[in-house]
Amino acid sequence: MDWTSIYLKTSTLNVFILGTGEVAARRANKFLDHGANVKLAGNNLSSDLIDKGAELCATEDVDELVNWADLVVVASGDEEMSDYVSKISGDKLINRADYPLKGNVIVPTSFNIADIEISIFTNGKSPLMARQLRKKIQSIITEEDILEIELQDYARLKLKDVVENQKERRKCLYEIFEDEKINELIKNRQIDDAKVYIDNLIRGLN
Repeated sequence: MDWTSIYLKTSTLNVFILGTGEVAARRANKFLDHGANVKLAGNNLSSDLIDKGAELCATEDVDELVNWADLVVVASGDEEMSDYVSKISGDKLINRADYPLKGNVIVPTSFNIADIEISIFTNGKSPLMARQLRKKIQSIITEEDILEIELQDYARLKLKDVVENQKERRKCLYEIFEDEKINELIKNRQIDDAKVYIDNLIRGLN
């Protein structure tokens, strides 16, 4: 398997999408929601995409659009045009929605729960199963997990001020994670009290 997961900062990224159909619209929504500048070449755009800032362009302008883009997404049923856009994209980042393995960027199925984002990639074998796995994972993540993340982030930032050694900080974070009192406070949704308790634990390290 010659693919690896990586997150790309998309705020201010220029994204050109060839196509304006259902798949292209999903890609556009994803990138717009994460702060990218998005232009699509095709027939028409929904008012929702336009309201989010997407721009509709003519397919005759693909050379200029590819040159403008940091990331090119091919999501068109026009195979000849798709191959042409892929060819002129050269070494740019390119996602082929039609033939994912022909590109160098995969846009996997993903979902968000609070500040958590989880992506699933089956190496192109089964988009259907990727969606089914997403549903299973969504069903097992609880509100307590989300609160635990909030407290771990809080504790990690506090520990950086008092514990220089990264391994020692990690040990402290595990102890906080396993602390019965903190877990009880999380179950009772007493997050402010849990933070006070963590503050006292960290002060005791000095």
